[in-house]
Amino acid sequence: MADAGEVTDQQSVSANEETRKSKANPLKKFLIIGVCCLLVIGAGIYWWLTRDDIDTDDAFTAGRIVYIAPHVNGYVTDLLINDNQFVHKGDLLLKIDSRDYEAAKKEAEGNLIRAQGQYIASQYMLEVAKKNYPGQLKVAQGQLGIAKAQAFKAKTEYVRQHSIVKAATTQQAIDNATAAYEQAKAEIIKAEGNLLIAQPVEANIQTSNSQINEQKGALEAAEAKLRQAELNVGWTEVRAPHDGWISKRNVEQGNYVTTGQSILAIVEPEVWVIANYKETQITNMRPGQKVKIEVDAYPFLKLKGHIDSLQAGTGAVFSAFPPENATGNYVKIVQRVPVKILIDEGLDPKIPLALGLSVTPTVYTK
Repeated sequence: MADAGEVTDQQSVSANEETRKSKANPLKKFLIIGVCCLLVIGAGIYWWLTRDDIDTDDAFTAGRIVYIAPHVNGYVTDLLINDNQFVHKGDLLLKIDSRDYEAAKKEAEGNLIRAQGQYIASQYMLEVAKKNYPGQLKVAQGQLGIAKAQAFKAKTEYVRQHSIVKAATTQQAIDNATAAYEQAKAEIIKAEGNLLIAQPVEANIQTSNSQINEQKGALEAAEAKLRQAELNVGWTEVRAPHDGWISKRNVEQGNYVTTGQSILAIVEPEVWVIANYKETQITNMRPGQKVKIEVDAYPFLKLKGHIDSLQAGTGAVFSAFPPENATGNYVKIVQRVPVKILIDEGLDPKIPLALGLSVTPTVYTK
């Protein structure tokens, strides 16, 4: 009988536990369903709020890089900068040996002084020519008149000596009269030649004037060479064209540098973002839309910006070897379009962003 009672008690306990479980199961199910509903609602709200937000991890910081190259050849005598040093516009970066260029400048100064003297002399010569050539014409005309008068006198004596009886004169007088007449005719020819030479007065003056123009050209050439020499001397001092950080320095004191040789680069402080969005993501993108920017290197930075512009071509178009889709088999590939994003706020002056850092921009298209 005792065993039967124990069995009855165990059965009643089991029934009570089943009753409690049956009462708890609906509450547990209700909680699970409620949590799932909240998750679905939260996911729906999140999707609704972010449905117009477009992000990409194919984005990097970009900026201006100014490559510095000397204008003149020479040995570097002074190197005044270090790697990653910040410099301001106009700061002296290095000096090139200027002795050869100083000597060339002195020579150019001497040539300029000589050209100035020759130009001034040519101006004086023009003024002299304006007086001399008309005067020479008058002299030639006067000499011709004198020669004709002398010829007339000699001819008269010649005729007289040949017309009188020989007893009234001598053979020597006749010969002298003949010689004098022939000489007088020669003097006329000579005077006519001198007159012919002196007649182009205006042409001679213009010749002197052209010499002025020639000397003026030589003077301007000398001035240009002096300016070039002065520039060369100035270019022996290489200065920073912009504010920025020294990068890629590949020059040392004592190196020989040549014109156009890239010796260092300056990275300007202004930084922006180039985000390569898929072509299917830019449908609603427009300049001016707000952007949130996350920097992998500095997750604590909260950067905000806006779209500046979209590149007028995909990245493939501007690559070194653009695709030729008209040849061979064609496989469609989703293209990417570079989008320039300017940073408006959130930068820390103590933590400048290096170029090429990975960022994640999120564009708020609405």
